[in-house]
Amino acid sequence: MRWLGPILLAALVAALAYVAAMWATPHVIMAKAMEKLGAGSINVMRHQGLPNAESRFVVRPSPDLAYSICVFDLSKGPVAIDAFVPPQRYWSLSVFDANTDNIFSVNDRTATGRYALTLSKDGAGGSLAVPGGKGIALIRILVTDAEDLAAIDTLRRRSTCAPA
Repeated sequence: MRWLGPILLAALVAALAYVAAMWATPHVIMAKAMEKLGAGSINVMRHQGLPNAESRFVVRPSPDLAYSICVFDLSKGPVAIDAFVPPQRYWSLSVFDANTDNIFSVNDRTATGRYALTLSKDGAGGSLAVPGGKGIALIRILVTDAEDLAAIDTLRRRSTCAPA
């Protein structure tokens, strides 16, 4: 009986540490990713070349996908994403909040030509509400042949991310 108090206290401390770690881990991971991916460019679309062993901006990137990345911060107002969808090839736009949750996705099956999306803190005016107001928008485009990259790159570089 004498050990019951210390055991219960240790169990309580362990449970609290576990809950704190589970809450903090996604925030820490996303903060590091946003710092690395943003590289000082917030609310700007950055277009990456095809990933290789030396250039891994995205976690576990596919070597067949061209990535465009926008680290956004809505503290000064809404941000507009204007994305151009290449014809007849896989394309997707995903938005992740600062908690690493995928809060929005669209792909070439539902979007054609051009896709516009506005991000805001509160979802006003039909915009996408982003909890916490920070996150990452990620465009992926399938590159089936290295010779296709030039045409794909020209189109995807028209995609933007900027204050609305």
